[in-house]
Amino acid sequence: MNLSLKTLTSLVVSTMILFGGTVASLADPTKVFDHHLTAFIDRNMEENLADYTEDSVVIIPNKIFRGLDEIEGFFGAIFEEFAQPGSTFELTEKRVHGDTVYISWSAETPDNKYVYATDTFLIKDGKILTQTIGLIVEAKK
Repeated sequence: MNLSLKTLTSLVVSTMILFGGTVASLADPTKVFDHHLTAFIDRNMEENLADYTEDSVVIIPNKIFRGLDEIEGFFGAIFEEFAQPGSTFELTEKRVHGDTVYISWSAETPDNKYVYATDTFLIKDGKILTQTIGLIVEAKK
């Protein structure tokens, strides 16, 4: 039996509804964000990228990263910085409203002090479509 992806997805969704599950549980923005945060803290690029699509964008001051390759490049540099001994990260706030997750955080690495930072995520169908990042960074060197 050779089932199309659409047919297989329909079967999974129907089974979940039949047995009391919900489709929303597959794409809960809180769960997607929590997975993203864990992948970020663990510096696990494969798991981190699993939360994005080719249509995703990450927007920072003066730059937009589009698609998985550019997003991987962005996080590669961040992961490298945060892999340094003595680096810290503190999530100071998380708010969820519908498909939007807002966080604020602070961090420190041997190179930089992230005095204040904020990210906003638009999450649809279990994927981060848009992430914006605003931050105040003080270089140590």
